[in-house]
Amino acid sequence: MQFQVFSKPFAQLPVDCLVVGIHENGELGDEARQLDRACKGALGKMLAHGDFPGRTGETLLLPGLPGLKATRTLLVGQGPRGAVSRRDWRKAVRAAVTALARTQVRSAALALARPADRDLDDYHFGRAVAEITHAALYRVNDLKTGKKPKPAALARLQVGPAGTKGSGEALRRGLVHGAAMGLGTRTMRDLANLPGNVCTPSYLAARARQIAAKYRSVSVRVLDEAAIRKEKMGCFLAVTQGSDEPPKFIVLEHKGTRTKRAPVVLVGKGITFDTGGISLKDPGAMDEMKFDMSGAAAVLGAFTVAAELALPLHLIALVPTCENMPSGRAIKPGDIVTSAAGLTVEILNTDAEGRLILCDALHYARRFQPEVVLDVATLTGACVIALGAHHTGVMANDDALAAEIVEAGRRSDDRAWQMPLTEEYGEQLKSNFADFANVAGRDGGAITAAAFLGKFTQNLRWAHLDIAGTAYLGGAHKGSTGRPVALLSDFLIHRSSR
Repeated sequence: MQFQVFSKPFAQLPVDCLVVGIHENGELGDEARQLDRACKGALGKMLAHGDFPGRTGETLLLPGLPGLKATRTLLVGQGPRGAVSRRDWRKAVRAAVTALARTQVRSAALALARPADRDLDDYHFGRAVAEITHAALYRVNDLKTGKKPKPAALARLQVGPAGTKGSGEALRRGLVHGAAMGLGTRTMRDLANLPGNVCTPSYLAARARQIAAKYRSVSVRVLDEAAIRKEKMGCFLAVTQGSDEPPKFIVLEHKGTRTKRAPVVLVGKGITFDTGGISLKDPGAMDEMKFDMSGAAAVLGAFTVAAELALPLHLIALVPTCENMPSGRAIKPGDIVTSAAGLTVEILNTDAEGRLILCDALHYARRFQPEVVLDVATLTGACVIALGAHHTGVMANDDALAAEIVEAGRRSDDRAWQMPLTEEYGEQLKSNFADFANVAGRDGGAITAAAFLGKFTQNLRWAHLDIAGTAYLGGAHKGSTGRPVALLSDFLIHRSSR
């Protein structure tokens, strides 16, 4: 997909289709008035009939209007004239691209009224357009044997107008970054949407090697079971011991130009299928547990963005990946295991396995003396109860870091919400037989899970992102959302610009 910035009069652009916003009651914005003048009032006369209400997200494709070089014009509803909300603007852009994808239009120019949001400057405007376009054009990588629908013909999208001095360059930079974020989001969605018998730990390791082969700034190391055992990752090994699939511990490293700074470390939960182990889950919706590696997929997606943009930072991605299966070898409730940090853990629930593989990965992160560590995981159903599918839960041992993550989510429209993480929650993990237990009951379950991880992150600047509600949709709309790749990408982009 090619993105360009236009500065010439919108009505005279030589593209297949002009995409213009129309407000309710047929009210025209600046570009729509320009079109109407060029076609000698034909657009206004058509709208006067009331056939296009202009509600947000509605579209209407018109054949070539007189006086235009474009052979088609796509009208996109933008609601009442005035303050267009950011959410409605994104909805209108997505609706426009989706409508274009149903046609044979190969090139288009987009001119929609911008939202009344002081933070959506030219850079963030361009970034959002490119990111939304990639998301709208995404097609699920299904394994159906029937005839596949043809990919969208749309190959070039012009965005504008570039008005004030320097706005064109900022817009271009935003489009480049947004396209990279689209690539990262697609990486996550493609991985997460694959079934568990395809996307195994070995498959994730192979995908990591492909990323390293593509970018000169990237190196990779994959630890097998023997190497994991050598690292004394007893919690990680306890989870994988019930499965026939061998575990992998993936270490990806991107070295930008500023390698003297301490690295940022991203840790992603990579349970490629989660049955719950001996604490077996209910059968209903267990198929969705193929998405339990969404944290790993998100980290690989964000890492891809950093490599694609050659961000000037030192970035490390750690992905512990395995299955959680019931078998004669599987861990049992009441078992006690020893973590890589030397702390003992009583397993009260084998379905609380994500924190077990993450705690050993977080301890491994210490060797890099990181500036910050972020772990990303579909960790708890409790977070879904607390925040639904709208916000990613953020818990941290550093409020400034948590605020930085929440702000990145706001800028990228990939929202997050900070939840408390005080010492009382850690006290709920007390055990009679080990240093602590892996669960603490239903109350505050998302926070006590983070408190468990917090026992392995002392003296690190660390934040935990619980994406159980935001990473995928279930039911009839089952599929990966690509979240929180946009949030993580924004976080990395802003850190690299310091």
